[in-house]
Amino acid sequence: MAEGQDPAAAAALERAREAGFVLLRIPTPFAVGRVNCWLVETEPLTLIDTGPNSGKALDELERQLAAAGHAIEDLGLIVITHQHVDHTGLAEIVAERSGAEVAALGAAARGLANYAEDAELEDRFAGELMVRHGVPEDVVTALQSVSRSFRAWGSHVTVTRSLADGELLELGDRAWEVQHRPGHSPSDTLFWDAERKLLVAGDHLLAHISSNPLLARPLDGSPGRTRSLIDYMDSLARTRELPAELVLTGHGDPITDHVALIDARFEMTARRKEKILGIVRERPRSAHEIALEIWGNVAVTQAFLTLSEVIGHLDLLVREGAVRELSEGERSLYEAA
Repeated sequence: MAEGQDPAAAAALERAREAGFVLLRIPTPFAVGRVNCWLVETEPLTLIDTGPNSGKALDELERQLAAAGHAIEDLGLIVITHQHVDHTGLAEIVAERSGAEVAALGAAARGLANYAEDAELEDRFAGELMVRHGVPEDVVTALQSVSRSFRAWGSHVTVTRSLADGELLELGDRAWEVQHRPGHSPSDTLFWDAERKLLVAGDHLLAHISSNPLLARPLDGSPGRTRSLIDYMDSLARTRELPAELVLTGHGDPITDHVALIDARFEMTARRKEKILGIVRERPRSAHEIALEIWGNVAVTQAFLTLSEVIGHLDLLVREGAVRELSEGERSLYEAA
């Protein structure tokens, strides 16, 4: 056990190691910190997620692979849990060097292959959404500039092994059920090893922070936006039913009691939903006004993140009939029903 490491986390990592999973913690430029990439010592040698596209991340990936007795060139399969750049950025480089297949949800393949175009569409979508829901245009312009500066951390990658919800991904001595669980992103994909009662969850469920259900464009490119928090609550309910004993996550420590954690996430969502309903009952407001009341200046510096949080809960309230959305030209307000 490393100095200062939580004994429960150390025990969980040892259980993962016994199941053939080696944790590679790769640095990212994001506030969430290092991303967990999981090396699976099976046939073919498999890497789950790759880290962002940077020299530092690549150096760390090579160093940690070497510490486990392997090299990039040994890899036969790269598995992608979802579309975010801290999980996909190095996939192109690693695939080219190793010749490995790249497995990902088939519905995400187009966006992964056309990264630059897809990133531009996402930025445009986010900008229009922020303006519609009350974020000042000068703030939107500044945030889009920051977003564009982060694009270099991603890269395109060609999916050579398209996965579908419910199919089995067979790897040597194991078989994983592919489970599409949208919410945190539209492409969130889980891998369930029923024999070992082990779930590879990406960012679908994290021990130390909630997985932000970010608003996004639908995977199929159709107009509109995802109802991300509604999708996420439905996905969590399905995950809760799995008899998992160990959940390997995309950040932080593994989870050994996913039911208790999911119940805590449900309770947190219910509390925030009631708080937002109380604010809307005072008078009709934009989603950005609600975010400002809850988080203050953070709702400016992280406008899209906080807007996703507020609109997600408003979607739940609209579905329940407690709130309705009003359109005033090209702007939206929410009022109590």
